[in-house]
Amino acid sequence: MQSSLAARPSTPLIRVRSTSLSCGAQPRVDYVVLTSVDRDDLPDGGGGHFAQTISFLAFLQELKPEILVECLTSDFRGDLEAVSSLANSGLDVYAHNIETVRSLQRIVRDPRAGYDQSLAVLKHAKSSKEGMPTERHLTVREYVTPEKFNFWKEYGESLGFMYVASGPLVQSSYRAGELFVQNLVKRKKEKLALGAS
Repeated sequence: MQSSLAARPSTPLIRVRSTSLSCGAQPRVDYVVLTSVDRDDLPDGGGGHFAQTISFLAFLQELKPEILVECLTSDFRGDLEAVSSLANSGLDVYAHNIETVRSLQRIVRDPRAGYDQSLAVLKHAKSSKEGMPTERHLTVREYVTPEKFNFWKEYGESLGFMYVASGPLVQSSYRAGELFVQNLVKRKKEKLALGAS
């Protein structure tokens, strides 16, 4: 099936960046959904462009951590490499519409799409998403309580570290600069208050 309109080139990333920045800077924006028409004219179906955009949006998430990013994608003609690239790009939600039940597939959807192909895309997106638990991943050994995280924070500080970020989902770069500076300012104020007493 041919489209009546010639496909436009994919949006230059610089335009996506400026649009993303202006949207992300809005105080009420906390959920971003990226979608597009099918890009069968591109070798990867547009998957690479989605992945580049998600990588850029990670910058916005550093500035505003509560922003979540969803990609509502085509089936990339069943190209599982494109699916993997997007699933591992840092997005929060991978979405793809099946649109109908199997028995109505040929009536409702474009013949290039397939019910089984859509299911395969979703299954592959789930299995390739980094960090998603599967049978191949380590099992959860224990639930770490907030008190235990607090213990490790206090223990690290007792060893002389100026600041310890300890909590669920905390990584080595977790708001490092911001929290470090806040901690320094807080300690300085405490010392000044003690000296004034």
